[in-house]
Amino acid sequence: MRRSRFLFYALATVLAAACGTKAPQMPADAVSLRSPDGRLELKFAVVAGVPEYALDFAGQAVVLPSRLGYELIGQENLDGGFTLSGTAFNSLDETWEPVWGEESSIRNHYNELLVELKQKAGAVMQVRFRLYDDGLGFRYEFPQENALTYFKVKEELTEFAMTGDHTAWWIPGDYDTQEYNYTESKLSDIRKWYEGMRLGNASAEGFSDTGVQTSLQMKTKEGLYVNIHEAEVVDYPTTNLDLDDKTFVFRTWLTPDAEGVKGRLQAPCKSPWRTVMVCEKATDVLASRLILNLNEPCALEDVSWIHPVKYMGVWWEMITGKSEWSYTYDYPSVQLGVTDYAASTPHGRHGANNENVRRYIDFAAENGFDALLIEGWNEGWEDWFGHQKDAVFDFVTPYPDFDLPALNAYAHEKGIRLVMHHETSSSTVNYERHMEEAYALMNEYGYDAVKSGYVGNIIPYGEHHYSQPLINHYLFAIKEAAKHHIMVNAHEAVRPTGLCRTWPNLIGNEAAMGNEYRAGINPGHTTILPFTRLQGGPMDYTPGIFETDMSVTAPGQTGKMRHTLCNQLGLYVTFYSPLQMAADLPENYARFMDAFQFIKDVAVDWDKTLYLEAEPGAYIVTARHPKLATLNSGRLSGKSSVWEFVHPDGRPHDVWYVGGVTDENAREVSVKLDFLTPGQSYEAIIYADAADADFETNPQAYTITKQTVTSASVLDLKMARSGGFAISLRSL
Repeated sequence: MRRSRFLFYALATVLAAACGTKAPQMPADAVSLRSPDGRLELKFAVVAGVPEYALDFAGQAVVLPSRLGYELIGQENLDGGFTLSGTAFNSLDETWEPVWGEESSIRNHYNELLVELKQKAGAVMQVRFRLYDDGLGFRYEFPQENALTYFKVKEELTEFAMTGDHTAWWIPGDYDTQEYNYTESKLSDIRKWYEGMRLGNASAEGFSDTGVQTSLQMKTKEGLYVNIHEAEVVDYPTTNLDLDDKTFVFRTWLTPDAEGVKGRLQAPCKSPWRTVMVCEKATDVLASRLILNLNEPCALEDVSWIHPVKYMGVWWEMITGKSEWSYTYDYPSVQLGVTDYAASTPHGRHGANNENVRRYIDFAAENGFDALLIEGWNEGWEDWFGHQKDAVFDFVTPYPDFDLPALNAYAHEKGIRLVMHHETSSSTVNYERHMEEAYALMNEYGYDAVKSGYVGNIIPYGEHHYSQPLINHYLFAIKEAAKHHIMVNAHEAVRPTGLCRTWPNLIGNEAAMGNEYRAGINPGHTTILPFTRLQGGPMDYTPGIFETDMSVTAPGQTGKMRHTLCNQLGLYVTFYSPLQMAADLPENYARFMDAFQFIKDVAVDWDKTLYLEAEPGAYIVTARHPKLATLNSGRLSGKSSVWEFVHPDGRPHDVWYVGGVTDENAREVSVKLDFLTPGQSYEAIIYADAADADFETNPQAYTITKQTVTSASVLDLKMARSGGFAISLRSL
């Protein structure tokens, strides 16, 4: 009955819109909370025993009355029979400094409402609401004094009742992967787009033909940008959103564990934050720090060992098929600690061999990079993929042609740190068996960053990448790495939800379709990700692919990537990550060293970021100012840059970087430089698509020009289809 009553609310909304009548309202006695600037208003009430909330912006409904609660397993549900037993208001206005980030300080300013709800049997559920100028966060809390102690979740019933058939940028709901291209459609059209949407990922499982993942970006017909996401997912499964496409009501859809349970909770405990961002401009969405602010402050006392990294890798040649991760074809089956690789015959295509790795180290060192990732260095790659093997890797034993001590010493002599690669084969139990020994090996050789991977179906068998046990595993790995002063870049793991504020050694994640998908990436993909995936934390997208024709990089391969060279340069500014890769091969960069100069110069840690123009799925133009420490050293590693950052008299130059990317449409933009210091002249180096550039017919056509500019200057630039631009600005 309660469910029917709520669906009546949503159906009434659709009818109201069609008939021009008023949408459902909260009761007159609802508890109200306003944002610091007064424009957002949250209302909460218990209606016939059911907790509900609604959200307005400047008097305009954003979320219509929406239910809250839980359905439990074997216990009385938390979906009704509640009375409001207490309310408490609070506020906070603070500024905190991230260890790394898009700005040197972040304001955390909100007003808060805590409501306490009780059932007759003694169950107590609290809901904490925090209202910011740019959105709402709320979570469930279960205090110690409670009839509920241990309980299992069948369904979380949180709902988001939209006000209409919004435009949405979405990817399909899935328990295991976010590696999809985004679709732009009306909410009512999501179902019809699902046909053929599933991809051949190593691990993927959907649940509904109207299910979508967060972060979900939407735009109303009135022009408001509404984003639904979650923050601080700890000891709790990741949620998807299941849409009723007749009423436009979303409901949280948690990832089940191997037994179908969607959360095993013990009071005192709390859920992740459910978030609704509301912005009038697309650029305000990109500037929002709502997700970060809803996470706890840094848990580490000493963060001096955490630092941004610009790196290269023995990786792309394996992804493209030029070389392989494996060492031999001799064994159809290999076993950890049993297979004798020294007695085997190398197949000659192993990429992580001594000679090749030294070649990469030399190139990275000559061009001022900090680090080099090496994949396929360790035994076990021959037969694990697709077999869901448990004991595949020990993360410490190299192949015969990879001399770990010698290569590590060679890298250090050149000023390069190696980045360890731990492909777990999605056996979290095996990784945890070997984690301490693996991290200790990294300490022994001076590795301070690891790229972990979770390719394939999860072991323990039946678990999903986004279930509660896996969420706990990922955080366990980050915490254990912190004990060893190791930074983590997790691939195929859960999408980030702002935990990098609490654990800043989490310097990167994949959790999206990145450049490794090559020709499978649609034009415009990179104009959506900053509105969605990057809301929760940085992505290791692996930008910088200059050679789009796979047959050139790896003879015998086919397919062409759909971007221009300058599009890849623009990503170093429009995509934020403290861990930025120059992902292409040294020989491909050697053909375009004048354009490669921008990748060498651009910073990866910032004290100020400005989003100049943007529209999801269309284009983004971003300007960033590096931290002074970056300027003083010329590079984070302290290596000299060809593009000097310091005047002859020792004064640091004022330096800015600007980047732009566009979708499949060519686009002209006028970049106002009014953010520059008034009265100061700057040298601008502009990397732009050539007049005849096109991602299909001429992707490597670009121009590099220089001119003197001031804060009064406006640069008129044309981006080719799936193109972009990059600008370096240095005071004279």
